[in-house]
Amino acid sequence: MYSRSARVYDALYATFKDFAAEAEQVHALIQSRRPGARTLLDVACGTGAHLEHLAGLYEAEGLDLSPEMLAVARERLPAARLHEGDMSDFDLGRRFDAVVCLFSSIGYALTRERLRAAVAAMARHLEPGGVLVVEPWFEPDGWRGPSGPYSLFVDEPDLKVARVNLSPEARDTVVLEMHHVIGTPEGVESFVERHELGMFTREDYLESFRAAGLEPEHDPEGLMGRGLYLAVRGA
Repeated sequence: MYSRSARVYDALYATFKDFAAEAEQVHALIQSRRPGARTLLDVACGTGAHLEHLAGLYEAEGLDLSPEMLAVARERLPAARLHEGDMSDFDLGRRFDAVVCLFSSIGYALTRERLRAAVAAMARHLEPGGVLVVEPWFEPDGWRGPSGPYSLFVDEPDLKVARVNLSPEARDTVVLEMHHVIGTPEGVESFVERHELGMFTREDYLESFRAAGLEPEHDPEGLMGRGLYLAVRGA
């Protein structure tokens, strides 16, 4: 996932996504539930686009499965502790005041069993009174495929990118084939990346939190209209 496109990921999403503003929203939510929170883990941190801003507010660490995405994050945050690992099975040997999993990365858990394992792993890394924030992927009833091709474009002096993918019909799992064409002064390349994401119901998320000993709140709007789950670990 994002193995070949990691280098253009930030340029693509900068066309519509305000990572700084979203990080501020997440910070406000965390502080409202745990005033004075100072340590944070960003699970599925990707290129560190949120983590860059959260690191200015917390002693922050990141975790991601993709070495290519982590390579970009390390260039952005050379002083940060960044870990390569699977969100459904990781143990960093420490706890945090806050753990976040943003931009629908939880969809890569793919199955209900792995969703439950991922939430449990994140919950285990919370200090007592710590806050867990998870931004979900689309629910099955909220998926709008097929909706025709979806595209993103970057037009910079030394970088041209076109990414096009279709939104196929799906119920529990959606498979996205992302077609890329990238032009730089060194040449032009094209490739396809295949992304498979699980679509979980609200009850799937609630059950996963409760199985981990957490009682979540659900905000149906969240950071970008996909909702948000938030829970505080008991003392």
